[in-house]
Amino acid sequence: MPVRIIPRLDIKGPNLVKGINFEGLRVLGKPERFARHYYENGADELIYMDAVASLYGRNSLLHMIEKTAAEIFIPLTVGGGLRSVGDIKEVLRAGADKVSLNTAALARPGLVREASRAFGSSTVVVSIEAIRKPDGEYEAYTDYGRECTGVNAMDWARKAVDLGAGELMVTSIDREGTGKGFDLELIRSIAEAVPIPVIACGGAGSIQHVQDVLEQGSADAVCLASILHYRVIAKKRELTDDYAGEGNTEFMESGRGFSNIKAAGMDEIKRHLAQNGIDCRHAV
Repeated sequence: MPVRIIPRLDIKGPNLVKGINFEGLRVLGKPERFARHYYENGADELIYMDAVASLYGRNSLLHMIEKTAAEIFIPLTVGGGLRSVGDIKEVLRAGADKVSLNTAALARPGLVREASRAFGSSTVVVSIEAIRKPDGEYEAYTDYGRECTGVNAMDWARKAVDLGAGELMVTSIDREGTGKGFDLELIRSIAEAVPIPVIACGGAGSIQHVQDVLEQGSADAVCLASILHYRVIAKKRELTDDYAGEGNTEFMESGRGFSNIKAAGMDEIKRHLAQNGIDCRHAV
């Protein structure tokens, strides 16, 4: 099976945002413009994540989902603030193809079973956000990486499979946004322990990191943010205009946070993977 390259767009209000370790969110631009750019340049899927949904107890992306689904014809996964089968039904009706569950699933694991029975396991992605503890074990976190659970991430991964999850998206909070590479041990240990696809997320700072997590981390797909977003900002300024009133945008022009990121476009990433014997769609 070809590996998938999946841009992740973290959204706060009307804006695409990005932080480090899920903190210090900065405005990057309008998510719809980035989404269209990625679609036109060979993205296999997209992930929309409401970055503040758990704080407010709801997902507020319905209008954005409808607009994106009408213009972009690749699978769209939506996460953040989905607490019931009714919430999931709403975003699927709006045009999402899959949902990502984390906070609500850990609070009430039965939601994963209910969702997979109602909509099919292929619709349900369980997101595992983990931090490595001093003893080397990984603990699952919720609420966009803000709340510890005391739950072992490996145990939760196996349970999520038993409950009917169709995919797992595994994020190292320690690595997220740092550009220091994926936590290969975390990704590999889960990928080798479960029979469903694992999406690696959190830490890519170069094309080599993408190759490493596919070859050494046994991931089936890679979810990318900074490495793609910063290339858009650097090369496609017109995609990021018209947002001056939306928040602190000095970050984009300052270059802060770029030091560990070797930005790359979708075409560069896929071409590199294909040249190194990794099967991916739309490689040129």
